[in-house]
Amino acid sequence: MMKRTGLITLLFLLATALVVAQRGGGGGRFIGGGEIFVGEDVHTAREIGTRSVGTPVWTNAPPFGKDVFTYARIRYDKNPDGPKGRGLGGWTTDLPDSDLNLSYRLQQMTSLKVDPDGRLLHLTDPELVNYPFLFLSAPGVMGFSAAEAAALRKHLLNGGFLLMDDFWGDAEWANCEQMMKMVFPERDFFELPLDHPLYHGVFEIKAKMQCANSVLGVHSEFTGVTWENNHPGDVRTVHHRAIADAKGRLMVLALHNTDTGDGWEREGESDYYFHNFSEKIAYPLGVNIIYYVMTH
Repeated sequence: MMKRTGLITLLFLLATALVVAQRGGGGGRFIGGGEIFVGEDVHTAREIGTRSVGTPVWTNAPPFGKDVFTYARIRYDKNPDGPKGRGLGGWTTDLPDSDLNLSYRLQQMTSLKVDPDGRLLHLTDPELVNYPFLFLSAPGVMGFSAAEAAALRKHLLNGGFLLMDDFWGDAEWANCEQMMKMVFPERDFFELPLDHPLYHGVFEIKAKMQCANSVLGVHSEFTGVTWENNHPGDVRTVHHRAIADAKGRLMVLALHNTDTGDGWEREGESDYYFHNFSEKIAYPLGVNIIYYVMTH
């Protein structure tokens, strides 16, 4: 008979292997804090195994070819001088399920044809010019090199758009603002008003609502808490802060004190979470943002 300590060790190893397989398999490896390791040989979200309940699969008619919208996620190195601590996330936060679920809902709810695989790329990648819409997760810890800041500036001034999501509190906002000052030293963020056309597109959005992460969201039915308390400063007030070009065109939108990505990623894990956060908050906002920037 196996000794008790040996059995416990075996069960632990099996459980660990299962977590890795479920949350980081097929091109990714779970490393904690919502992050996974994704090698440079992985170029699309589709290559990474689901970290939730699975992702939809679809195809586009051959005549469309590459004439489709592609959800492009930015890889970055963390700012060594940025916020420290557990649970801050990184560029792989909510990857791949959020990318693929939102892409599916976008082609389901609008007339846009959408790439079923998504894209992962660095700001200095020569292919950046092919992707007008860029997404960056956890900007509270992002770091830019001078070359990356210059590449992003050029891309945005040439008509590109950057959406940032899932960061909380004062320290993470300060890091995001500092990095974007490298990109646009002459421009400041401003709070996007609710009368902006972005909020009145595919869906009518009347308030900046907080999308909780899936754990807090499920428990919020009983606690009412939707904000993450492990970040210093104000974490209850949701901000949608933007940067525009000289003509007023939106180039950057930062969703602060909210986890919109979890609303896309975790839509199938809880009926309560889906109806109160994915369906009510995350998807209407995500679809409106993309539809607006791709048609303006």
